[in-house]
Amino acid sequence: MIDTKLKPRQIKILDILSQTPIRGVEIANKIKDFYPMSKATLMREMTFLISQNYIKVQGKGKNTVYISSQDPFLKYIDIEEYFKENSPFRVGGIKNFKLDVVNKFKNAFSNKEKKELNLISKKLSEQKKKIDPSIFKREIERFTIEFAWKSSKIEGNTYSLLETEILIKQMKEAVGHTKYEALMILNHKNAIDFILQNSSEFRTLTLNKIFNLHNILTKDLEISSGIRKNKVVITGTEYMPLSNSREIENALEEIIKTINTTDFPLTKALITVLMIAYLQPFVDGNKRTGRTLANALLIAYDLYPLSYRDVNIVEYVKAMLLFYETNNIYHFKQIFVNQFYFSVNNYFQQ
Repeated sequence: MIDTKLKPRQIKILDILSQTPIRGVEIANKIKDFYPMSKATLMREMTFLISQNYIKVQGKGKNTVYISSQDPFLKYIDIEEYFKENSPFRVGGIKNFKLDVVNKFKNAFSNKEKKELNLISKKLSEQKKKIDPSIFKREIERFTIEFAWKSSKIEGNTYSLLETEILIKQMKEAVGHTKYEALMILNHKNAIDFILQNSSEFRTLTLNKIFNLHNILTKDLEISSGIRKNKVVITGTEYMPLSNSREIENALEEIIKTINTTDFPLTKALITVLMIAYLQPFVDGNKRTGRTLANALLIAYDLYPLSYRDVNIVEYVKAMLLFYETNNIYHFKQIFVNQFYFSVNNYFQQ
């Protein structure tokens, strides 16, 4: 994982500092009920966090104040505390869509992180040359099955991975499941097939390309095409996306413009998966469109796509809701990068 692995007590210190600048003695008083520690241990932890640029210091001696130096867009947030019942942290959160958050993604990955991600990246085209064609074809199929299964499961689909494999390979629907669920999975498969056949087309996005992919993903599911004309309500949050269709289309065009003018492919994909879900431009199928379109971008740039196979769905949903309500990407970015590492280490192996 790119991000520094923090200990629970270090995380708690950051959580305390994220709320207000504070003196060292006050940190000790606030943290003692959670993680009792000596003054020397606390100072070692503070020194470490300062060295990692999580904290900055102002003043000297008794007037020393510690301040969180993290960008609100990227800073650590205690997600368990945030989602506790009656949590005070959710009061006063962002309730409406903020288009300007898309501009913050230019700093989503530091230069160091980009370098590390480039080092572990593998080119699909190079792997295709190295691997036996029949094995490469099977790996494409395996990725497609696992992505179709997990992306659908995130949407509430109850097919198992084995049932998904049989459906895609043999076109046999599983007993005890609805036709709707089978169609959702097969639509994912058809979307990946379309992307692979037209990969270079996704280097530059347009409204029509996004509409077309959404149509493939929602075919025969009784979901309206094009920009929605009514408001939507998202389960589990008070956040309300835009409701005016003209404003939605204008916002989507701005998001597309930012994606197209962004250089780093993983940043392009991260913008896509989060901002499509955040904007909710369609009546339904927004998150699956964001995930699939992000994979289209990765494939267009010859990078491994994400299957999300081992992602924890509850953590995924919480990270998404956290972005809706705070415009903070810390936890979703961790999921995204972990899934990229997973893909590189698990697919198209020699």
